[in-house]
Amino acid sequence: MKWSFIGFLVLLLVVQTAYSQEDTMSYKNLTEAERRVIIHKGTERPFSGKYYDHYDDGLYTCKRCGAELFRSEDKFNASCGWPSFDDEVEGAVERKPDPDGMRTEILCANCGAHLGHVFKGEGFTPKNTRHCVNSISLNFIPEEGSKKDDAGK
Repeated sequence: MKWSFIGFLVLLLVVQTAYSQEDTMSYKNLTEAERRVIIHKGTERPFSGKYYDHYDDGLYTCKRCGAELFRSEDKFNASCGWPSFDDEVEGAVERKPDPDGMRTEILCANCGAHLGHVFKGEGFTPKNTRHCVNSISLNFIPEEGSKKDDAGK
Protein backbone atom coordinates (compact mmCIF):
# COMPACT_ATOMS: atom_id res chain seq x y z
CA MET A 1 0.00 0.00 0.00
CA LYS A 2 2.81 2.42 0.93
CA TRP A 3 4.57 1.86 -2.43
CA SER A 4 1.33 2.38 -4.38
CA PHE A 5 0.84 5.74 -2.73
CA ILE A 6 4.45 6.77 -3.46
CA GLY A 7 4.04 5.58 -7.06
CA PHE A 8 0.88 7.64 -7.39
CA LEU A 9 2.67 10.74 -6.07
CA VAL A 10 5.56 10.24 -8.49
CA LEU A 11 3.13 9.83 -11.40
CA LEU A 12 1.27 12.97 -10.32
CA LEU A 13 4.55 14.91 -10.17
CA VAL A 14 5.58 13.69 -13.65
CA VAL A 15 2.21 14.69 -15.15
CA GLN A 16 2.30 18.10 -13.43
CA THR A 17 5.84 18.74 -14.67
CA ALA A 18 4.88 17.77 -18.21
CA TYR A 19 1.96 20.23 -18.18
CA SER A 20 4.13 22.98 -16.70
CA GLN A 21 6.78 22.48 -19.38
CA GLU A 22 4.11 22.45 -22.09
CA ASP A 23 2.72 25.77 -20.81
CA THR A 24 6.09 27.52 -20.80
CA MET A 25 7.11 26.10 -24.18
CA SER A 26 4.32 28.10 -25.85
CA TYR A 27 5.82 31.35 -24.55
CA LYS A 28 8.59 33.35 -26.18
CA ASN A 29 12.11 33.02 -24.80
CA LEU A 30 12.91 35.83 -22.38
CA THR A 31 16.23 37.35 -21.40
CA GLU A 32 17.22 37.45 -17.73
CA ALA A 33 16.22 41.14 -17.54
CA GLU A 34 12.83 40.35 -19.12
CA ARG A 35 12.26 37.45 -16.70
CA ARG A 36 13.11 39.72 -13.74
CA VAL A 37 10.25 42.06 -14.68
CA ILE A 38 7.73 39.80 -16.44
CA ILE A 39 7.94 36.69 -14.24
CA HIS A 40 9.35 38.01 -10.94
CA LYS A 41 7.36 41.30 -10.99
CA GLY A 42 10.33 43.65 -11.10
CA THR A 43 10.43 47.19 -12.47
CA GLU A 44 12.74 48.67 -15.07
CA ARG A 45 14.50 51.94 -14.27
CA PRO A 46 12.43 55.03 -15.10
CA PHE A 47 13.16 56.76 -18.41
CA SER A 48 15.20 53.74 -19.58
CA GLY A 49 12.65 51.73 -21.58
CA LYS A 50 12.55 51.81 -25.36
CA TYR A 51 8.83 52.67 -25.47
CA TYR A 52 8.84 55.50 -22.92
CA ASP A 53 9.23 58.19 -25.60
CA HIS A 54 7.81 56.17 -28.52
CA TYR A 55 4.80 57.52 -30.42
CA ASP A 56 4.57 55.60 -33.71
CA ASP A 57 1.13 54.32 -34.68
CA GLY A 58 0.53 50.67 -33.95
CA LEU A 59 -0.18 48.06 -31.33
CA TYR A 60 1.69 47.10 -28.16
CA THR A 61 1.73 43.37 -27.44
CA CYS A 62 2.83 41.14 -24.57
CA LYS A 63 6.53 40.29 -24.77
CA ARG A 64 5.85 36.82 -23.29
CA CYS A 65 2.88 35.56 -25.32
CA GLY A 66 2.20 38.11 -28.07
CA ALA A 67 -1.33 39.04 -26.95
CA GLU A 68 -2.55 42.50 -27.98
CA LEU A 69 -2.55 44.81 -24.95
CA PHE A 70 -2.54 48.55 -25.81
CA ARG A 71 -3.14 50.76 -28.85
CA SER A 72 -0.90 53.70 -29.74
CA GLU A 73 -3.87 56.09 -29.72
CA ASP A 74 -4.28 55.40 -25.98
CA LYS A 75 -0.64 56.25 -25.17
CA PHE A 76 0.16 59.60 -23.57
CA ASN A 77 3.09 61.37 -21.92
CA ALA A 78 2.63 61.28 -18.14
CA SER A 79 6.30 62.27 -17.55
CA CYS A 80 6.55 59.41 -15.05
CA GLY A 81 9.40 57.49 -16.68
CA TRP A 82 7.37 54.60 -18.13
CA PRO A 83 5.02 54.23 -21.09
CA SER A 84 1.52 55.33 -20.05
CA PHE A 85 -1.81 54.35 -21.59
CA ASP A 86 -5.27 55.54 -20.55
CA ASP A 87 -7.00 52.44 -21.95
CA GLU A 88 -6.28 48.83 -22.87
CA VAL A 89 -7.49 46.40 -25.51
CA GLU A 90 -10.78 45.08 -24.12
CA GLY A 91 -10.24 42.01 -21.93
CA ALA A 92 -6.44 42.05 -22.39
CA VAL A 93 -5.35 43.27 -18.97
CA GLU A 94 -6.10 41.74 -15.58
CA ARG A 95 -6.01 43.87 -12.43
CA LYS A 96 -4.82 42.50 -9.11
CA PRO A 97 -4.32 44.41 -5.83
CA ASP A 98 -0.69 44.44 -4.65
CA PRO A 99 -0.18 42.63 -1.34
CA ASP A 100 0.45 45.97 0.41
CA GLY A 101 -2.93 47.28 -0.80
CA MET A 102 -1.34 50.50 -2.06
CA ARG A 103 -1.33 49.84 -5.82
CA THR A 104 -3.08 47.71 -8.42
CA GLU A 105 -0.87 45.45 -10.51
CA ILE A 106 -1.69 44.89 -14.18
CA LEU A 107 -1.01 41.55 -15.85
CA CYS A 108 -1.48 40.12 -19.31
CA ALA A 109 -4.86 38.37 -19.10
CA ASN A 110 -3.61 35.70 -21.52
CA CYS A 111 -0.38 34.56 -19.80
CA GLY A 112 -0.15 36.42 -16.47
CA ALA A 113 2.96 38.42 -17.42
CA HIS A 114 3.61 41.38 -15.09
CA LEU A 115 3.11 44.61 -17.03
CA GLY A 116 3.20 47.30 -14.34
CA HIS A 117 0.48 49.11 -12.37
CA VAL A 118 -2.71 51.07 -13.04
CA PHE A 119 -3.60 54.34 -11.33
CA LYS A 120 -6.92 56.20 -11.31
CA GLY A 121 -7.87 59.76 -10.49
CA GLU A 122 -4.66 61.53 -11.50
CA GLY A 123 -6.35 63.74 -14.12
CA PHE A 124 -3.85 63.21 -16.96
CA THR A 125 -6.57 62.38 -19.52
CA PRO A 126 -10.38 62.52 -19.69
CA LYS A 127 -10.43 58.76 -18.96
CA ASN A 128 -8.59 59.53 -15.69
CA THR A 129 -6.63 56.26 -15.86
CA ARG A 130 -2.91 55.63 -16.25
CA HIS A 131 -1.59 52.18 -17.08
CA CYS A 132 2.08 52.58 -16.11
CA VAL A 133 3.81 49.83 -18.10
CA ASN A 134 7.37 48.49 -18.23
CA SER A 135 8.70 48.78 -21.80
CA ILE A 136 10.50 45.48 -21.29
CA SER A 137 7.09 43.75 -20.96
CA LEU A 138 6.04 44.93 -24.43
CA ASN A 139 6.68 44.51 -28.14
CA PHE A 140 5.42 46.97 -30.73
CA ILE A 141 3.74 46.16 -34.02
CA PRO A 142 3.63 49.24 -36.24
CA GLU A 143 0.53 50.12 -38.16
CA GLU A 144 0.96 49.51 -41.88
CA GLY A 145 2.88 52.43 -43.32
CA SER A 146 4.34 53.40 -39.92
CA LYS A 147 7.97 54.49 -39.58
CA LYS A 148 9.57 51.28 -38.35
CA ASP A 149 8.90 47.69 -37.45
CA ASP A 150 10.51 46.39 -34.28
CA ALA A 151 8.00 43.65 -33.44
CA GLY A 152 9.53 40.66 -31.72
CA LYS A 153 12.72 42.47 -30.72
